[in-house]
Amino acid sequence: MADLRVFNVVILGIGFLFIFTAFTTCGNIEQTVIKSVENRTFVGSGYHSLGIIYGVFSVSNLFAPTVVTILGPQVTMFLSGVVYSGYIAVFILPAAWSLYMTSVLIGVGAAMLWTAQGHFLVQNSDAATINRNTGVFWGLLQCSMLFGNLYIYFDWNGITEITDGNRRSLFMALLVLSVLGTLCFLVLRKPPLQEDILSEEEGQSLLSARGMYKQRAVSAVREARSDFGTILQLFQSRTMLLLSCCMAYSGLELSFYSGVYGTCLGATAHFGNAAKGLIGLSGIVVGIGEIVGGGLFGLVCKNSRLRRTSVVFLGMVVHFIAFYLIFLNIPDDAPLVINSSSQHEPYLVPSVSIALLCSFLLGLGDSCFNTQLYSILGCVYAEQSAPAFTIFKFIQSIFAALAFFYSGYLLLTWQLLLMVLLGFMGTLCFFVVEKTQNVALEEP
Repeated sequence: MADLRVFNVVILGIGFLFIFTAFTTCGNIEQTVIKSVENRTFVGSGYHSLGIIYGVFSVSNLFAPTVVTILGPQVTMFLSGVVYSGYIAVFILPAAWSLYMTSVLIGVGAAMLWTAQGHFLVQNSDAATINRNTGVFWGLLQCSMLFGNLYIYFDWNGITEITDGNRRSLFMALLVLSVLGTLCFLVLRKPPLQEDILSEEEGQSLLSARGMYKQRAVSAVREARSDFGTILQLFQSRTMLLLSCCMAYSGLELSFYSGVYGTCLGATAHFGNAAKGLIGLSGIVVGIGEIVGGGLFGLVCKNSRLRRTSVVFLGMVVHFIAFYLIFLNIPDDAPLVINSSSQHEPYLVPSVSIALLCSFLLGLGDSCFNTQLYSILGCVYAEQSAPAFTIFKFIQSIFAALAFFYSGYLLLTWQLLLMVLLGFMGTLCFFVVEKTQNVALEEP
């Protein structure tokens, strides 16, 4: 029994590793790639595509649990993997209609995939193994930021223009990885308890199977109505409204480090032939920052309220340092250029070392905010964790979508200023919530 559950967790992690090696690499270079293929027959925007994905994802989170309950986590993850593979395949022969259509589909698929992943991980864990299994899964997932970006660095380093051959070879490799990850979900076995239940009922006919799905659907709809009422109730609470500001900031900085900053590096003329390769190297360093921060602050500072506020404050300081260095090091028009490199002059002579330091700080700061948001939500809403995390993902995704939509129109300075203002307000609100919780615990 234990061996089967470990097998399921490892295969689940490997499947996500393959799929998100493809997807995170795609997101990191998407705007740069689309700029290289724009012509009279294809006009698209990587920022708009990613904005659509996160916008649809935010709404789809509200009904994803119902779908997963009806179909089951394994079927849901497989179908979602097919959608991810279709999105990657679009870039082999790009077309505007297919880009935006698959953006909508992958927004729905992402909500289903992550909800199903949570269900399946819980099914294969118990109180003694949940922390270990979660650690194994997230360790494999975080490695997805390394391998695809490493390919980008070696393949694109030294080139000034991304040819059709460069694009097709890259996305064919990413498509293979995504398909392999999707196929991993077919290898997953039903948890031992479920297998026992099924063996008792295996004499039932197809009619009973149909009745089982109908019963699942009725139960799922009833549960969804109850959860939606809880979500509305929590959303009106003072604590959730305060935390919403911090959640919104996490969405803005998510869009910046995952899609905008790499585009800025690739468009910086001062980096010369190294600019395109820096996109991949930056993605790797962001991933290292995420891994270091997640391991350090997610484990060492677990369940400590004093340290929770300290980690969020550290995250704010780290991000503000990164934003200031980016302001000095990167041209102001870098997010906006289309068919050429940046034309504006930065305050400093752009430095590769400073650029990569900022990449590390962006990843480190992101892990500070996310680990502590998960921690405080799990503490404050221990009995209502699922609706609370749904609200978190909803707000984060809405603001990530908003940021991707304005990234193609606002100069870098204004984007950084928006993140500084919301980051400061979010940190302040987090402190207020933490102080309120401490006072409530001290009261007799």
